[in-house]
Amino acid sequence: MGLGPQALTDAELIAILIRVGFKGTNAVELARQCLQHFGSLHSLVEAPALALLEMKGMKGAKAAQLLAAMEIARRVAIPVKHTRLQIKNIATSTKYLQERFRGLSEEHFRVLYLNRRNMLLDDTLIAKGVVDSVHPPIRSIIARALQVNASALIAAHNHPSGAAEPSESDRLLTQDLITAAHPLGLKILDHVILGEDTTFSFADSGLLDELELHCMASGGKNRQTLLK
Repeated sequence: MGLGPQALTDAELIAILIRVGFKGTNAVELARQCLQHFGSLHSLVEAPALALLEMKGMKGAKAAQLLAAMEIARRVAIPVKHTRLQIKNIATSTKYLQERFRGLSEEHFRVLYLNRRNMLLDDTLIAKGVVDSVHPPIRSIIARALQVNASALIAAHNHPSGAAEPSESDRLLTQDLITAAHPLGLKILDHVILGEDTTFSFADSGLLDELELHCMASGGKNRQTLLK
């Protein structure tokens, strides 16, 4: 450590975090095995927690410490404190969300809650899981909006290993969200989908306007799915 952490190898840095190995394998060797298994430090950071826990010797506190360090690195990469961020346009929200979702191998569903000046009040993880398995509860999204006194929100989720094109379930979810928010005067500004290399904006594509018109035409009636 005399030359500082910059002089250490990837394996040595990981070894400092996990501290100990297991019988017959020290911390540095365990770190090397992790890097070899995942292929690179970048791939290790992007790996889901379950994949890390499947590694021999990576249990309990060691895994928790390493996962915490990787999450800290992910958060440090976010360019601005969200409490000072003003979402001025689609480009601003997309840039922020790309940083927020960077490196995730599981599907996450987040909601950005904004005030009347489009200042970000809160950034909440609503649900997460394996790809195509996330079912964010509408009630939880709306309840959080009321808690933080939000005037508008932007929904976002990722397709970690696929294209950013919206599925039918994505469309239905957005429709349900508009229907639930409309009676409260809560504006749905966008639903952003982040793919492996591309993004899709319901607002930018015109699909959000289409769904809002459908909501108005139906009188804002709730579908049964909102009650689940």
